[in-house]
Amino acid sequence: MEEKQPAKKGRSLETISVRRRAKLEAVLRKRQPDLTIVIENIWDPHNVAAILRTADAVGIARIHLVYTIEDPPDLRRKGKQSSASANKWVDIVRHRTMRECIDVLHGEGFRVYASRLGTSSLSLFDIDATHPSAFVFGNEHRGVSDECLALADTAYMIPMAGMIQSLNVSVAAAVTVYEAFRQRTRAGFYDAPRLDEATIRERLEVWARR
Repeated sequence: MEEKQPAKKGRSLETISVRRRAKLEAVLRKRQPDLTIVIENIWDPHNVAAILRTADAVGIARIHLVYTIEDPPDLRRKGKQSSASANKWVDIVRHRTMRECIDVLHGEGFRVYASRLGTSSLSLFDIDATHPSAFVFGNEHRGVSDECLALADTAYMIPMAGMIQSLNVSVAAAVTVYEAFRQRTRAGFYDAPRLDEATIRERLEVWARR
């Protein structure tokens, strides 16, 4: 289920400034519809908000939320400082189960990577993120679920050289998608729109009201 952001009264594409319209359109022309994040039972709203902010920064258009144990955070009330209103610009889709979520992603052609530290996990730097890629991040204490690991295409890890072999979940998400950003920048993915003109126009109309 995709969440809808309320429109601000009186705003439209015709009433916003030329400068704001140019900014919105420039951002939409760099959106990456085939790159996404899945959040599974992450309870801290500040972590979720920070992930949203990073998603927006690298051009992710949509993220997916799965909450089967923890209660989902209210991002309209919590974590505002961390998200800097990023939830206005990144669409959020909620799923009832991990299977439902991964089935949707597979149906859209995504390869699903579950973040899990382990000797059998693929290194982040060995992933080709120029292909449609969905990265799953799990609960702060439990990590991704066994169900997620069973359904995902590949488990991956972020290489580390320190004593503490873990990162904060929002930091792990940032490291991961910035590697995708690096690969996609080198491949020229941000040089031309990945969305068609009709979709850009439609999203522009929606964003102008936010």
